[in-house]
Amino acid sequence: MMTIDLFEDALPPPWREEIAPGAVVLHGFVREHGPELLAAVHSVVAQVPWRHMTTPGGYTMSVAMSWCGNGWSSDSRGYRYSERDSRSGKQWPPIPAILMALADEAALQAGFGHYVPDSCLMNRYDPGSKLSLHQDKDERDFNAPIVSVSLGLPAVFLFGGLQRSDRAQRIPLAHGDVVVWGGPSRLNFHGIQPIKEGYHSLVGPHRINITLRKAL
Repeated sequence: MMTIDLFEDALPPPWREEIAPGAVVLHGFVREHGPELLAAVHSVVAQVPWRHMTTPGGYTMSVAMSWCGNGWSSDSRGYRYSERDSRSGKQWPPIPAILMALADEAALQAGFGHYVPDSCLMNRYDPGSKLSLHQDKDERDFNAPIVSVSLGLPAVFLFGGLQRSDRAQRIPLAHGDVVVWGGPSRLNFHGIQPIKEGYHSLVGPHRINITLRKAL
């Protein structure tokens, strides 16, 4: 099996791609910070272990999740954010400083102002895992953008329009890419096609996605 980053030295320098009004891909934006970002993920997962959530329709998500800041839950009552673990009453762990700094800088580079997220969701994709087209609409304020970071195995990001039936662009994402969307694209449908098998020298046989947002 080929190691995904075998030819990393030949990768192009970081570059910016606008995919829709208010939506930008910062290719290679955090490529050099992979080890520090992965360490931050591991520090959170040590406190909130990976879990496969159940959708309101009763399906188990193929993507494993962890979180910090304001946490996220899904069950028969729907999707929602919370400051505390409903089981223990304890606050979820804080968002690591490196992720707060990344979110602010990425938002600035994408054309938004300074950005202070209060929720960070982490998804682990194994080969075959996917995320169906959906809108991020459980947050209270849609004025703030979403900042989404890719680590590990490559993915095909689906970015559609304001209706599920709108045709979705298929955008390849590699380790270190960051997608930022807000403004007129804040409620656009988006998803991830099934992840193909592979091995990344830093992340292993997985893709890890970090999304930072203003939830409450």
